[in-house]
Amino acid sequence: MYLNTTVKIPEMKGKIISKKKGGTTYILYQYGSEYNPDKQYAIPLRTIVGKVSPSDASLMFPNEKFQTYFPDTVIPDELPFAYRSCCLKIGSCIIIQKVLDEYRLVPMLRKRFGEDTGLMLDLVSYLIVDEENAGQYYPDYAYTHSLLTEKMTIYSDSKVSRLLKSITKDQCIGFLDDWNRNRDHKSRIYISYDSTNKNSEAGDIDIVEFGKAKDDKGLPVFNLSIAMDKTNRVPLFYEEYPGSITDVSQFTFMVDKVIEYDYKKIGFILDRGYYSKENIRYIDENGYTFIIMCKGCKALVSSLVLEKQGTFETSREAAIRAYKVYGLTATAKLYEDDTEERYFHIYYNPSRLAAEREQLEQRIEKFRQFLDKHVGKDAKFGKTYEEYFRLHYDRKGRFCGADERTDVIERQLKLCGYFCIITSEKMTATQALVQYKGRDISEKLFRSDKTFIGAKSERTHSSASMSSKIFLEFIALIVRNRIYNLLKEQMIRLEARQKYITVPAALRELEKIEMVRRNNSTYKLDHAVTRIQKTILSSFGLDDNYVKRSAEEYSRILGTAKTYTTIEEESEDGEGDIN
Repeated sequence: MYLNTTVKIPEMKGKIISKKKGGTTYILYQYGSEYNPDKQYAIPLRTIVGKVSPSDASLMFPNEKFQTYFPDTVIPDELPFAYRSCCLKIGSCIIIQKVLDEYRLVPMLRKRFGEDTGLMLDLVSYLIVDEENAGQYYPDYAYTHSLLTEKMTIYSDSKVSRLLKSITKDQCIGFLDDWNRNRDHKSRIYISYDSTNKNSEAGDIDIVEFGKAKDDKGLPVFNLSIAMDKTNRVPLFYEEYPGSITDVSQFTFMVDKVIEYDYKKIGFILDRGYYSKENIRYIDENGYTFIIMCKGCKALVSSLVLEKQGTFETSREAAIRAYKVYGLTATAKLYEDDTEERYFHIYYNPSRLAAEREQLEQRIEKFRQFLDKHVGKDAKFGKTYEEYFRLHYDRKGRFCGADERTDVIERQLKLCGYFCIITSEKMTATQALVQYKGRDISEKLFRSDKTFIGAKSERTHSSASMSSKIFLEFIALIVRNRIYNLLKEQMIRLEARQKYITVPAALRELEKIEMVRRNNSTYKLDHAVTRIQKTILSSFGLDDNYVKRSAEEYSRILGTAKTYTTIEEESEDGEGDIN
C-alpha cells in the first residue's frame, strides 16, 4: 500500500537502490545481508519502501515498510480543510450512524480505542459504502463524504497505515468481550458457525501457511471463521487462525469461546465440514445441542436412506412445500458407543435427483477416459479411481484396463436426490430443515466480507495490519448485516420486490443525498429527499426531517472545523487566509 503523499528519497549510499519495472521506478532499502556458505559471499537483504514520483524524481511515494525503517520522517496525518469537496454525500452516513447508535458501538469502541474511534468508524463506513478495503483510497472517500471523526477531520493514508499497525490484540479481544456481554444470554439461540480461507502472497504474516484452500491457487492461506447468532441475526465473534488448521479441529476451540462468553442455551448449526465423533461428544459434554448436515453418503446415513426409500417420496404428509422436498425422521445412534439417540431427518429432492445423477455419470465417464489413456503404461491411480473401478495390471506392473464396480455405482445412483440433517434434539423434519436453511445468513456474511466489503484480498504485508483490517471488517459486517436485515423486513412489509431494497442499491440511492457549499459559504442540503429515498429511510425509522436535522448538524460541525483549521494555520505560520 503506497501512501497518498510524497517524501524526499533518503540519501544513504549503498543502502538505497532504485529499480525500474515497467513504467515505475521502485526504491529499495537494504536492511541487512545474509552469508551464503555455498557461494561464500553475503547476499543483500532488500525490501521495497516506495516508488518514485513521476512529477519529481527526488520524491517518492512511501509504503508501510518505509515508516518501519525511517520512523523519524515526518508524514502529515491531517489533510487541510481545502482538501474537501464542495459537494458532500451524507445519506449513507446517516443510516450507518443510526445502526451505530442502535448497537451503542461508538462508546463500546471508544472505551477500547479512545481518539482513534472516529477514524476507525470512517474506515468501517468506507468498507461498506465503497466496497473497498485498500487504505490508500480512503482519503478519496473522505473527500466526498460526511465523517465520524471529531470536527470531520480528514486523515491521510499514512495515518490510516499507522492506525492499522497500532491496533492491538488486547483491544480487539476487549471489544469482543464487551460486544458479547451485551448479547442475549437468557433466551435459546442457535449459533451458525462457518469458516473460509483466503490466499496470501505476503511473507511477513505469521498465520499464513499452506493448507486445504477452498480456492486453491497454489498459495499459502489463512483461515477466518465467524460465529453468528442466527436467532437474532447478529455476528457474535470471529476467529483468525493458521491456514494449516482444519475446520473440524478448530471447532472445539470455538465452543470454548462460547463457554467463556457465558452463553447457556445454545444450539449449533454446522456444515458437514465440522462432522466428527470428537466434536459431537464435545457439544454433548458441555450441554449444548446441534443441527448438522451429514457428510456425503456416509455408511450409516446411506443405510437409513435405503431402508426408508420408497416410503415417503410421494407422501403428501411428508411434503415440505416451502423447499419443494419430502422428508421424514428416524432415530439411531451416530456411532457404536454413542450414549444418545439422534434424530436423522432424511430428505428427498426430486429436482436434485436428475442433476446429481448426471453429475455422477459425468464424473465416472471422465475417470474412464483418463484410465483408457493410460492402458499399457506404467501408471498408478489413487483411491478415488479404485472406489469406482477394479484396476488390472500385467506381471510387469503395466496398467491393462478397468472394470466398473457396478454395485458401488448403482448404490450411489440410488442415493442421488437424498440428503440428511442430524439433530440432537427431537424435532420434525420440517423444523430441522428450516433451522438449517437459516444458516444461509452466515454464508451471506462471508459473501459480504469478500464481495461487498472488498476483503477478497487483505492488501497488507504485516500480521498487525492484517489483524486490524479483519477486526474493522468484522465491525463493518455487524453494521452491514443490520442494514441488510432492516431492508429485508421493509421488503416483506412492502409485499413486493423492489430493486432498490438491497444493500448496494439502497446505498447507491442514499449517496444521492448531498450537501453543497456554494460561493465558499456553509454547506447546505442541495435538494429534497425523493420518494424512493424516503422508503429506504423508513426502513431505519427515519424520515426527511431527520435528514434535514442531520444536514444542519453536519454544517455546524464543518463550520467549526473550518474556523479551527484556520486558527491552527495562523498560530503556526503567523498568517492565515480566512475563507
